[in-house]
Amino acid sequence: ERTKGMSDSSCVVLKVTKNEGRVAERQEKKEVIQAPPTVIMFSGSGLNGTKGLRRQKRDWVIPPINVAENSRGPFPQMLVSIRSDQDQDISIRYSITGVGADQPPNEVFNIDPVLGKMFVTKPLDREHRSSYHLRAHAVDMNGNQVENPIDLYIFVIDMNDNRPEFKNQVYNGSVDEGSKPGTYVMHLSAFDADDNTTANGMVRYRILSQTPHSPIPNMFTINSETGDIVTVAPGLDREKVSQYTIIVQATDMEGNLNFGLSNTATAIITVTDINDNPPMLTSRTFSGEVPENRVDVVVANLTVIDADQPHSPNWNAIYRIISGDPSGHFTIRTDPVSNDGMVTVVKPVDFEMNRAFMLTVVVSNQAHLASGIQSSLQSTAGVTISVQDVNEPPYFPTNPKHIRFEEGVPAGTSLTTFSASDPDRLQMQQLIRYSKLNDPADWLSINRTNGQIVTTAMLDRESVYVKNNIYEATFLATDNGSPAASGTGTLQIYLIDINDNPPALIPKESQICERINKNVNGVNITAADADTDPNAGPFVFELPNFPTSIRRNWTISRLSGDYARLGLRYQVYLEPGVYEVPVIVSDSGNPPLSNRSVIKVKVCPCDENGDCTTLGAVAAAGLGTGAIISILICIIILLSMVLLFVVWIKRREKERQTKQLLIDPEDDVRDNILKYDEEGGGEEDQDYDLSQLQQPDSLEHIISKPPGVRRVDERPIIPESQYPIRPVVPHPGDIGDFIHEGLRAADNDPTAPPYDSLLVFDYEGSGSTAGSVSSLNSSSTGDQDYDYLNDWGPRFKKLADMYGGGDDD
Repeated sequence: ERTKGMSDSSCVVLKVTKNEGRVAERQEKKEVIQAPPTVIMFSGSGLNGTKGLRRQKRDWVIPPINVAENSRGPFPQMLVSIRSDQDQDISIRYSITGVGADQPPNEVFNIDPVLGKMFVTKPLDREHRSSYHLRAHAVDMNGNQVENPIDLYIFVIDMNDNRPEFKNQVYNGSVDEGSKPGTYVMHLSAFDADDNTTANGMVRYRILSQTPHSPIPNMFTINSETGDIVTVAPGLDREKVSQYTIIVQATDMEGNLNFGLSNTATAIITVTDINDNPPMLTSRTFSGEVPENRVDVVVANLTVIDADQPHSPNWNAIYRIISGDPSGHFTIRTDPVSNDGMVTVVKPVDFEMNRAFMLTVVVSNQAHLASGIQSSLQSTAGVTISVQDVNEPPYFPTNPKHIRFEEGVPAGTSLTTFSASDPDRLQMQQLIRYSKLNDPADWLSINRTNGQIVTTAMLDRESVYVKNNIYEATFLATDNGSPAASGTGTLQIYLIDINDNPPALIPKESQICERINKNVNGVNITAADADTDPNAGPFVFELPNFPTSIRRNWTISRLSGDYARLGLRYQVYLEPGVYEVPVIVSDSGNPPLSNRSVIKVKVCPCDENGDCTTLGAVAAAGLGTGAIISILICIIILLSMVLLFVVWIKRREKERQTKQLLIDPEDDVRDNILKYDEEGGGEEDQDYDLSQLQQPDSLEHIISKPPGVRRVDERPIIPESQYPIRPVVPHPGDIGDFIHEGLRAADNDPTAPPYDSLLVFDYEGSGSTAGSVSSLNSSSTGDQDYDYLNDWGPRFKKLADMYGGGDDD
């Protein structure tokens, strides 16, 4: 049964009964009702129906319930009414479950459990949640389900309550200058939170303004749907306008300005540079001048103009010399700051060869010119460079100069003429003077006017100043120009060797066994000569004829051209010692030179390996057997004395440790009489009782000794004091009392050392003839004469000064 009417908010009332199921079975498709029903009935197949179970082919499909977002109420606002056709027979209770009812967010929807009316309790926000799925339940008073749950779908209807929002407020883009119309520049996009399937979320773009309006106000356009910005007109020139600012507006409701909401953003478009401006030199001709023989000098400065972006490859200039410098004397370097070209000399120029240079220079950029851009005629210029003549130093045509001479030439020998030339051919003839700059051995001199070199000393190839047979000296040539200039030249003299050095033998000292050993039977000697071949080896070794004992005891044989062996003759025995053996060695020069060398040979007893024994080495040094035995005996005696001294020290230390004394042994004076001073003789104080200074063996003589002078530092013969006994487990508070009681008992114990008694160290007698010193009167008022003190010697001088001396005081 379908019924129209009711209120504006409820368009259709739908009531489903059990009999209406048959009508639904005759429909070929499910019928969907577009408007929400005011009353929604449960399907006719109740769980507790009185007519029994009935097969249902098809149920009604409950259409969704649409609720507009941001509704102003009043709330709660009724949406639908749910009923069961069994509410006439029994009491029914209705409830809803799902998100928004009994699940978070809770209590967005609720239902009257008796009447079945469902309400929305607050405004809905589609951007927060666009739909809700609830289930309606019907139970009896006992909680038993009387109807199958039905699904309720609630859709939130979108309202245009959100503006389009740009992700950024400022967008940056770029486009090359000279771009054609339709060139893509950049993209802008805005987001609208409303439903994009409706006009509320459909955004459209447009350009509101362009700054500056050059060359035309509309250089760019934007795709209204995508937000892409492209060029629409030619004429982009970075040198005129380097940046454009565009205000873009985004509007929803498909761009309807009357109903839609809008927002704006700024697009900054930078016009990027291309190399559309060739560099142009500021002049067609440039000039400069350079002194001859100078390098790394800037002789001219080329200025250039380029309208492209500074310090970019389109602006940086590159200069090239295309003609006028075949020898490569010049190069052009670019100033990185000003972009000027600096013509620099890299190879010295000679005024006598070239007085001027005419260069042709072309300038270009690091980057190639843009397509369709031609080079300017002002990219080429001429550069005239004048060369200034300066006084050049003289030069030696052959430098260094090599000559060969035999060593040993006498002083005053002319070697060569070492002359220099003046390169200043176009100037007035100049005079050249020569001088010596460096002559390590001071062997040479040079003529001041003509450069002739003469020796001043004999040349010696074996000198330390000669390296690899070459002696090197440096000379100076100076002209008389203004200012004067000078040049240097090197003379190298190759010295040819002559036989002027006799050979020498090494080593000068050696040792040999007193008896011939089959393995080692001689001393190897080597000949050395400061000369070179053929004035050196092979050498001839021989022994002299005098004294005759040399050839009788010794023999020499050549091993090679430079080596020989010196040894004892067979069956010759020599006493150990040092022998001087002369050897004559001759070189192979013409004529040969000989040298007599003396080799000190130590003859000593040897072991089986041919090495001198220790005893043998000493014997060879010149000591006899008796002397060696005496030395060994002295060493043994010295070691014995040291051993005895160590034993005595150990024994004394042991005795000191075992001796029991009450006082330190060093302070024990009981067994010693110390003489402090002499006070004269003949008095009773010379009668000492030495028994007072002896250690008593027992105490009986002390006890039986009559009263008078005696030792009183013995241990008193009285019962020992009783010290307090410390408890086994003392209380912490009793520790202090226990310590004080023990201290007091120790102080009052006369048997505890040190004994509190008078120690008698010396006894001077019972009387003295000198009388009492108290009878001396130091008063100056008396008539006592103390001049006799001066006669008592230096010990009484101080006393004589105090009491004698007249009335000076």
